[in-house]
Amino acid sequence: MAKTKLLIVTHEMSPFLELTKISEITRQLPQAMQDKGFEIRILMPRFGNINERRNRLHEVIRLSGMNIIIDDNDNPLIIKVASIPAARMQVYFLDNEDYFQRKYVFRDKEDKFYADNDERTIFFCKGALETVKKLGWAPDIVHCHGWMTALVPAYIKTTYKNDPTFKNSKVVYSIYENCFTETLNADLHKKAIMNAMTAEDTRIFENADCNTLHMGAVSYSDAVVLADENISENVLKFVKDSNKPTLAFNLTENFENFYSLYEEISDEELASIA
Repeated sequence: MAKTKLLIVTHEMSPFLELTKISEITRQLPQAMQDKGFEIRILMPRFGNINERRNRLHEVIRLSGMNIIIDDNDNPLIIKVASIPAARMQVYFLDNEDYFQRKYVFRDKEDKFYADNDERTIFFCKGALETVKKLGWAPDIVHCHGWMTALVPAYIKTTYKNDPTFKNSKVVYSIYENCFTETLNADLHKKAIMNAMTAEDTRIFENADCNTLHMGAVSYSDAVVLADENISENVLKFVKDSNKPTLAFNLTENFENFYSLYEEISDEELASIA
């Protein structure tokens, strides 16, 4: 049997960037699945505070050179890669001079939320899917971690739904508390529209606050992971009402429950009965 292909999309991962517990989970989970025979790819932004020399990042020329269009502007996408020797896993980093080459991640030195965090999110989500297409690697499962990945499920289920790379992919979205109290740019839902999408497809993202991003991602996902104890009641109700397979995760547990969730949503017979 062919190996199950698992794509992890995240904005942080240990040891490259450690902001919250997401970095710990996105380091441990793929290794646990690799130990079970899964084939793994990991994608994250190359934020400016990730040390390229120490982490031995280098550009992947054959993957670089794409442009990601946002609001009619072409934004060059550079792809870099690093290995985690202990785990034999490669991590692909999406880079862009305007969006990511800053000393800070989501806030400036005065702790002010970056005004273009909406476009940085769109760039990352679009860029991640285009990178995987260019890799020629069709994931069975795409597991998105945290709010910056929230548009990935929407894109996979609309623009990319008939694309050979993603048409059979099942999407899992993990909800974390590590959010922001501000709102992203009010035009996020308009800027996020891609080919073959309509305004209706992104309407759910209209409020552009953190809970809205979570709910939008859930609405397009095949399964949900509640990866935090302090998730908003509105989001929890939305998840419950969605009737999608849901996993409540505790960091002290092992990753067997993730394996079971992946198996559940990958089972075509189960899916057709549901």
